[in-house]
Amino acid sequence: MAGRFDPRPTRTTVRGGHVAAAGRVPRQAAAPGRTRSWTPPGPLDLGLVLGPLRRGPADPTFRATPDGAVWRASRTPAGPGTLRVSMRGGVAVGEAWGPGADWLLEQLPRMLGELDDPSAFEPRHRLVALARHRRPGLRLTRTGLVMESLIPSILEQKVTTQEAYRAWQLLVRKYGAPAPGPAPGRMYVMPEPRTWALIPSWEWHRAGVDNKRASTVLRAVRVARRLEEAVGFEPDAAQARLELVSGIGPWTSAETVQRSHGSADSVTVGDLHLPGIVGYALAGDRDADDSVMLELLAPYAGQRHRAARLILLSGRTPPRRQPRMPRGDIGRL
Repeated sequence: MAGRFDPRPTRTTVRGGHVAAAGRVPRQAAAPGRTRSWTPPGPLDLGLVLGPLRRGPADPTFRATPDGAVWRASRTPAGPGTLRVSMRGGVAVGEAWGPGADWLLEQLPRMLGELDDPSAFEPRHRLVALARHRRPGLRLTRTGLVMESLIPSILEQKVTTQEAYRAWQLLVRKYGAPAPGPAPGRMYVMPEPRTWALIPSWEWHRAGVDNKRASTVLRAVRVARRLEEAVGFEPDAAQARLELVSGIGPWTSAETVQRSHGSADSVTVGDLHLPGIVGYALAGDRDADDSVMLELLAPYAGQRHRAARLILLSGRTPPRRQPRMPRGDIGRL
């Protein structure tokens, strides 16, 4: 009779296989981490550089602490790892834990913009020039990881950011693994591709993810290895590789390579708000569409994404004249 009533592992009848709940996995004991220092060639603002990797204030893979440090939990080619980055007297100091620690530290300079060249950018508008002057620490991150940016970008398709952030938070915390090392509480590494593929349909529904987005994630994780190979491609070729997967279009591929490749020119088209913001900031046209936005950004060819980032950082956005897009929650249906 011993153990007869012990909890059984969850079996999914829709996708098949077993999915272990991450909350049942004990967190690893804290151990000294590996460290690396890197001196950037110019000003570096951790918040601006790594901020695009954060998917909402409750992102379980990202944490900014009061001491100014940034924590990230990533699934690297070498396994899960936790990275803590801080600035000390103009020097970036990284400390990492877990099987992926060495990989994260090797990638640290690229993640902090080593391969980015802000000096190649030439402002063509006063507003853009002023934004660059006020934000000298802006550099474009390059994570070297495709899936960790692709999956949350898919979840953000055609919904409000709050809906997408909630879905990412719920799924990563339930099916991811606790972050290695002494990471702040409730930090998790995103699930591996096979685990994503085994999430039952009702859990996607409870997280507010419709069947179209869930199916796109499933198609992507089935070819995760081929998609990760795109890290070695030029950004345009990488986008083309991603867009071979049904359900991944120019918006999603651009949002991905901006982070995985540090692409300075991959401007996001198909966005609900960006064309109006760019049009209003540069030409006073709040009703601008993608074609108008691309025309306005044409003088920044090769640096259009950086120009768009600076425009967003300028704070010049059109006044709101209609209610926010209503938030849906299919998980309540």
